Parts: sequence; C-alpha cells; structure tokens
Amino acid sequence: MEGPVYALNLFNVADAEEYRAYSRRSAGEVEAHGGRVVALGMFRESVVGDIAPRQALIVVEWESKAAFDSYRSDPALADLHPHRENGAADYIWHLFDRLDDLRPLLPR
Repeated sequence: MEGPVYALNLFNVADAEEYRAYSRRSAGEVEAHGGRVVALGMFRESVVGDIAPRQALIVVEWESKAAFDSYRSDPALADLHPHRENGAADYIWHLFDRLDDLRPLLPR
C-alpha cells in the first residue's frame, strides 16, 4: 500500500533524562522526515486486552513507509535513536496503513 502510515508507539519511561534528550530533538527530525505527531497520551486504565499497560502513547502519521524508514535509517540521526532506546522500556512500535474505511479488513 502506498500513502500514509501510522506508527503506534507504546512505552514506559525508563530514564527521564535520556528520553528528554530524545524528545528535544525528535519532533523536528520527525517533521523533517515526513512525519507528524497526531496524538500524545498518558495511560489511564486497562479496559480490555492482553497487552501489558505502558505509560505513554505516541501516534505519528508518516507520509509513507519510505518516510518512516528514512527517519529510522538516516545516518545523521545515529546519535539520536540511542536516547529513545535508553530512555524507554517495554517499547512497542507498530505500523498501520491508513484506511478510509474498514472494508479491506472485512472480506466478503
């Protein structure tokens, strides 16, 4: 599929200073690589599901999978990503294709 993808980020903060160092720079770099943060959240409660709760949620809309990949693989950001890795724990990072409706998930 072409077009936007959404990155779901769920994690716990393991080291506030490390994650703060990532946060200070990541928003600008995400935007420069074709991403836009569309939601930030703090865990409230578990209602249904078998996933262990995480403290934080970030949803980023990327122009494309290629834009997401460029953010992850840009050699100029090699010093940035370790701050995320060291500052967060129990990280879940899933990509979702954008859908206009649920028909692709509901075959006839």
